[in-house]
Amino acid sequence: MTVPIDAVKREIKLAELSAARLNYLKQFMHLENAHVLGQHSTFWHTYVHWKMFKWGVKHKSIKEITGQLFRMVGAITKTPFGLLPMGNTGGANVSPFKAMPLKPEHARLLNKLK
Repeated sequence: MTVPIDAVKREIKLAELSAARLNYLKQFMHLENAHVLGQHSTFWHTYVHWKMFKWGVKHKSIKEITGQLFRMVGAITKTPFGLLPMGNTGGANVSPFKAMPLKPEHARLLNKLK
């Protein structure tokens, strides 16, 4: 499956805009969206986990920092083989192995690419 790169980039940009407005919860929500949309690309999957890791550092969240370190290794080593839990939002608040339902807008974008 290919990745809706424009949609991933848009979510990352929205995350940056939310951070500039000091809306850090919304920032993380956009990173989660970018994760769901980009997780079929090793680059984008790892990059979004890196952004989540930086979010954890900024907010001094040991759980997010350690969770993202683990997830970056997984993204690099598992994504090329398609070992992904579809719909997983990528934050340390959910198991990295748990598949989750896709938001309707994400399902539409990803189904267009199949």
